[in-house]
Amino acid sequence: MNEVVVVDYGAGNTRSVRAALRRLGRESVVLSDPRAIEEAPLVILPGVGSARSAMAHLRATGADEALRARFAAGRFTLGICLGLQLALEFSEEDDGVEGLGLLSGRVERLREGRIPRLGWSVVEPWGAAYYFAHSYAAVSDDVVATADGVAAAIERDAFLGVQFHPEKSGPDGAAFLERCLARA
Repeated sequence: MNEVVVVDYGAGNTRSVRAALRRLGRESVVLSDPRAIEEAPLVILPGVGSARSAMAHLRATGADEALRARFAAGRFTLGICLGLQLALEFSEEDDGVEGLGLLSGRVERLREGRIPRLGWSVVEPWGAAYYFAHSYAAVSDDVVATADGVAAAIERDAFLGVQFHPEKSGPDGAAFLERCLARA
């Protein structure tokens, strides 16, 4: 299988992620098939939606266990926005939801500034601006980049999660996705 698998959890920004991948010359499929998730060269767990309904869908399809097996095998996975948040142990969203537990940490509701947090911010130490749209943020020892004092990226082993939307972040977002495709 040479395609990128964009995980289907019943919601998400799958259309815009697939369009961004097409602009980079890569084919993708949207599905929740556990075998395909485990075997694909690159899996993207997209953003947008509710943590509770996303986790319920992942559990019902077996995609949750496939994502855990993929992580344990050291196969690269990119989480975008909600996809980053689902990778953590717990989220405050929807009165509390257990996540995939790929990385340690939790997701907490933003309590300062404009909520939801919408717009462009420079991610440090990367020095590039990306588009953000979220009301919750990761709190984790695996944070590798921030924007305006909020976790912008977490990474451990073969999982990289970003709070921003690279598919909506113009040339910097496309360059970021290219680097992720090169890791697969």
